[in-house]
Amino acid sequence: MTNPITAEAEKSAITLTHVIYGLYAASFFVAITAIIAMVMNYVKQDDVAGTFLESHFLWQIRTFWFGVLWGVLGAITAFFIVGWFILAANGIWIIYRIVKGWSRLNDGKPMYID
Repeated sequence: MTNPITAEAEKSAITLTHVIYGLYAASFFVAITAIIAMVMNYVKQDDVAGTFLESHFLWQIRTFWFGVLWGVLGAITAFFIVGWFILAANGIWIIYRIVKGWSRLNDGKPMYID
């Protein structure tokens, strides 16, 4: 599962992955940064294929799309009280995913993907 990339390319890809986590974190204040991060995930996904960073990209992509799904469901049901609980749980879940992923990246570990 390892991709033979140079040490310099790996260092650059690690930096990019940090930037993407940062953009996702910033999206709590400026929503457009999540879309920028998502585009970067898809554009650079082939560059990290076969490396431990591939699992981080998949983790980030899944976080985005499931976050959107639960955000839309929460917004639709916000008229009912349950929607606010869905939105709060979604926000907490996204924060957890960013912190967990970024922490494992700092440790040089892949994300576990089910």
